Amino acid sequence: MILRVGLTGGIASGKSTVVRMLAGLGCITVDADQIVARLYRPGERGHEAIVRTYGEAVLLPDGEIDRQKLADVAFAAPEEARKLNALIHPIVIDEQARIFREAEERGEDAILIMEATLLLEAGGKARYDKIVVVDVEPDVQIARGIGRGMTREEVKRRMANQMPREQRLAAADYVINNSGNEQSALAGATRVYDLLRRDLETKKRKSPEVAPGATT
Repeated sequence: MILRVGLTGGIASGKSTVVRMLAGLGCITVDADQIVARLYRPGERGHEAIVRTYGEAVLLPDGEIDRQKLADVAFAAPEEARKLNALIHPIVIDEQARIFREAEERGEDAILIMEATLLLEAGGKARYDKIVVVDVEPDVQIARGIGRGMTREEVKRRMANQMPREQRLAAADYVINNSGNEQSALAGATRVYDLLRRDLETKKRKSPEVAPGATT
């Protein structure tokens, strides 16, 4: 039995740090950015869709997608961000469904966490048993984004293209506050892990017996 968990948060909220903590506690974790990176490789569906839509101007000399150029185009305005998301999200969702399906077919009990920045914007809530939001105060978010080499204006533009903080929190089953230090984040991750383990046991009790190898 697999507990399907979607983990999200705003830009520079420290999602990857929290996901590493949850992996250390025993969860299976998948980074949607890594799925996108693979789908952006030449010959993959994402690459074909990007070139078809934006042309070869967003390619590097070796044919790989120049993700910085693509981001400059896609995040220049909200309508451009929506255009890219509408193009890529269905492909990523198909791949995520395949990962969940294969995990179910292995017949193991596990908490599988899918980390995605735009999980809720892509209508992901219905595809998961539980939603975890990594939350930070906006001023911390901006400071961390600048610390990663982004300009203040770039961070604010990315924030504006994401779901408002209040909506994201309202959609959460569990929230991990990551505005403080690493020790505080680990305490929050551990608390949520314990709750997810409880949720997995509850799902197992409520689900009918499924023959090994069968899909639901």
